[in-house]
Amino acid sequence: MKTLLVLSGCGFFLLSAAMLALPRMLDWRGELAKVRPLTRQVFRTYSAYIWTTNLCFGFLSALAPGWLLDGSPLARAVCGYIALYWGTRIVLQFAYYDRSVPAERPFNRIAEVLLVAGFVGWTTLYGTIALTGGKSPF
Repeated sequence: MKTLLVLSGCGFFLLSAAMLALPRMLDWRGELAKVRPLTRQVFRTYSAYIWTTNLCFGFLSALAPGWLLDGSPLARAVCGYIALYWGTRIVLQFAYYDRSVPAERPFNRIAEVLLVAGFVGWTTLYGTIALTGGKSPF
């Protein structure tokens, strides 16, 4: 489980790096120019919080996996939160997000498959740790 958490942390670092390309890929400058300043500021603030949260998940998982595996109520709660965070993201991906963008180019479709695989993997890993207290169910 420790190795899986370290690999998971590396995945969060990759996701955080990839997220830095989103503003250019989705033309946030042009799109956000159309909204009121407060809406633009709130959007940027939320984006920064999401990016920072993902990065913190990476640091915690890669650098302190033992903390998440110690079976304490706090460790289980943190893992439960991470599982809920990514489980919610899976639901949003298919029930809320505009599905026409991934269909535009093969790269977009591949990126979506990789992202959803990550979301499912993170939900499963952290959910398992939250439920078992870090003891491998296998």
